[in-house]
Amino acid sequence: MVMWSSLSEWFWQDRFWLPPNNTWALLEDRDGLVFAHPRDLLAALPLALALVVMRFTFERFVGLPLSRLLGVRDQARKPVKPNATLEKYFLTKGWKPKEPQMALLAAQCGLTLQQTQRWFRRRRNQDRPCLTKKFCEASWRFSFYACAFFGGLSILYHESWLWRPEMCWDNYPVQPLKPALYCWYLLELSFYISLLMTLPFDVRRKDFKEQVAHHFVTIILISFSYSSNLLRIGSLVLLLHDASDYLLEAGKMFNYTPWRKVCDTLFIVFSLVFFYTRLVLFPTRILYTTYYDSIAQWDTFFGYYFCNALLMALQLLHVFWSCLILRMIYSFVKKGRMEKDVRSDVEESDSSDGEVAQEHLLLKNGAAHRPGVAPADGPRSRLVGRVANGHTATT
Repeated sequence: MVMWSSLSEWFWQDRFWLPPNNTWALLEDRDGLVFAHPRDLLAALPLALALVVMRFTFERFVGLPLSRLLGVRDQARKPVKPNATLEKYFLTKGWKPKEPQMALLAAQCGLTLQQTQRWFRRRRNQDRPCLTKKFCEASWRFSFYACAFFGGLSILYHESWLWRPEMCWDNYPVQPLKPALYCWYLLELSFYISLLMTLPFDVRRKDFKEQVAHHFVTIILISFSYSSNLLRIGSLVLLLHDASDYLLEAGKMFNYTPWRKVCDTLFIVFSLVFFYTRLVLFPTRILYTTYYDSIAQWDTFFGYYFCNALLMALQLLHVFWSCLILRMIYSFVKKGRMEKDVRSDVEESDSSDGEVAQEHLLLKNGAAHRPGVAPADGPRSRLVGRVANGHTATT
């Protein structure tokens, strides 16, 4: 206990987290004024658990019926024949064996190479989440982000620092805590903690590591900004993020439905809002004021560097996701419609591109003239030729 007390006392030194010549004593509650205290954040843990329960309840009783109403249909999957050898390899060594290893496994199991490849494709599909699950997750996030954005906007609308970010530093750090801002801040922190808690059960996307990094940076930023009474600038960061997040989740919801035009429209609106808030407003208004306006009256201190380092990490993630969005925009312009989220793991068909190309090669070499093989000028051959030449879109 003595060691913990000493460590806590060292960690919360004034010179680390507050501007020079300011102490924590200035932020003690007095004369009816309430200030932010780090211990207040402990309430986020039980609230995060409550949000997890709310999420699964929402997905079961709201998201699932809504998915059926909007026409979400899960693709029928062919069952995988039990095979102990292939299953052991799949679980211990990987989902996608190389062709030499695939041939070795085929020989061990008495199967052809194509049968072994088909088994692995079906087995991979078996572990992929269905569209209904993806829709339910997106509907929960959409509901939260929409409520958080419009709720936060209503709280900040009449605050001077929403329209003039330099006002975030007016009389800092002696800025009393407003109850509505505290509730909104605590709810946002609880939500991101709940996202980390449910990561093992969520749909795993290709930007999984970036998502985890984003959640950690956001949780640290919220906790640090609250503890250092930086709620004004922290609230602007949260609002800018929520402004595009609910549009993203809405677009993902309709991407899983037959409502293609609605999905395409939402994607365009989301892209415009994302680029404006994350690549224009965030660096020019948020980063600028934290780098320059924040130290107009004081010298730099550790909290200044720590805060700006985390904000720069967020900006790097913004650039990463902007590149993904640009790839989707390129696909959208080229094909005239939204195909899919580039972060998603796409379900595979029973016939892979390699098998189709191999069949086309056999047909070109005259194998189609053997007994039991379709003639080279038949409809199946023409279809294979079109696929091999890239005239038919793969699924």
